[in-house]
Amino acid sequence: MKIYSVLDPEFKAYGQVVTGMEDTVAQILSVLKDAPQPAGVDYVPEYAPLQELPAANEVSEHLYGGMPVQLGWCNGHNTKLNCLEYHRDSEFNLGTEDFILLVAKQEEIVDGVLDTAKIKAFRAPAGVLVECFATTLHYAPCHCDPAKGFRVLVALPKGTNTEKPNMPLKAPEDKLLWARNKWLLAHKESNEAAAGAHIGLAGENIDIANLI
Repeated sequence: MKIYSVLDPEFKAYGQVVTGMEDTVAQILSVLKDAPQPAGVDYVPEYAPLQELPAANEVSEHLYGGMPVQLGWCNGHNTKLNCLEYHRDSEFNLGTEDFILLVAKQEEIVDGVLDTAKIKAFRAPAGVLVECFATTLHYAPCHCDPAKGFRVLVALPKGTNTEKPNMPLKAPEDKLLWARNKWLLAHKESNEAAAGAHIGLAGENIDIANLI
């Protein structure tokens, strides 16, 4: 698997690099660098020290057009795919260290299943604000340096990735809904699959440990 950069033309189908918000980025990084970093992977949808920054309002206004937002993080150490998710909105990521995103396109899902051969890897430089489009499948970042791990901002519309709505299954996509505004495809080897998530990734459970 080739690891591209989010600065390469190949990333344009999946997202874009956001410029012009250097002060916002600096504020977020100043707090994110001190957030907890586990040996594995942990995710916090809304982190109070980030949410209290003036940057939270700037993210709301400039990245989401005034919608309520939550600023959280996904931190730790990881080299495996395990799952892919998507939302009805873009997600914005920003790392204190370089990190790698494993991504695919929602349109590549066939009957609730995605072939992992479709997945591409993109390296995001530290301090670069990245938008992943709503139609881009993504999940936990991968680290570039196991000694440093990753600390990555996860900015999303408020309420995303919180408790799943209690509702009957009607639409075909409903079987993929794993949390609020979170549709999930799990690999059979993942903890999420063992917990009952829809097994929607066919093929290799990609591990980039030998590529970094």
